[in-house]
Amino acid sequence: MAVTEIKFGGLGGQGVILAGIITGKAASIFDNKEATLTQAFGPEARGSACSAQVVVSDETILYPYVTQPDILVTMSQDAYTKFSPGCRKGAKILIEEELVKPDVVPEGCTIYSIPATRFAEELGRRMVLNIVMLGFFTAIAKLVDVDAMRKAVEDSVPRGTTDLNLKAFNKGYEYGVQLLAN
Repeated sequence: MAVTEIKFGGLGGQGVILAGIITGKAASIFDNKEATLTQAFGPEARGSACSAQVVVSDETILYPYVTQPDILVTMSQDAYTKFSPGCRKGAKILIEEELVKPDVVPEGCTIYSIPATRFAEELGRRMVLNIVMLGFFTAIAKLVDVDAMRKAVEDSVPRGTTDLNLKAFNKGYEYGVQLLAN
């Protein structure tokens, strides 16, 4: 596997940074890969732009920063508008379809969309939007083993929320598998 650059983008409070942490943990601890994580967020805690950048590889990672994402996961319109132009040609762009309306699709990129907010609300907590997106990411990207991601979710979410978060992950994963099958 070559080096894969991933960028998660959204707003503070959507769990963007946690999504990056879980992805890096799944790859490095539970899937025997190398991973790095960098993060950026605005001065406000909630509601400002934030991103998590994850690099995953089978070999030692020589440069830990994302320069051109191979995979972009966006949970807000601002994140899409800001980060999509920087995607590598042929990148996979995953969007929360109710919050992101792609006005321009970068050349050679493919958009995959999921109603993650609606799925999270149906599960009873809008807060698990990021975990629904992680399940979707796992199915579409085929980068990290699904069981490794589940273990990382279990290991990273607050005690008492494990069952809900695993349901959210599975919902997103199943949606992605179904989307690819069609």
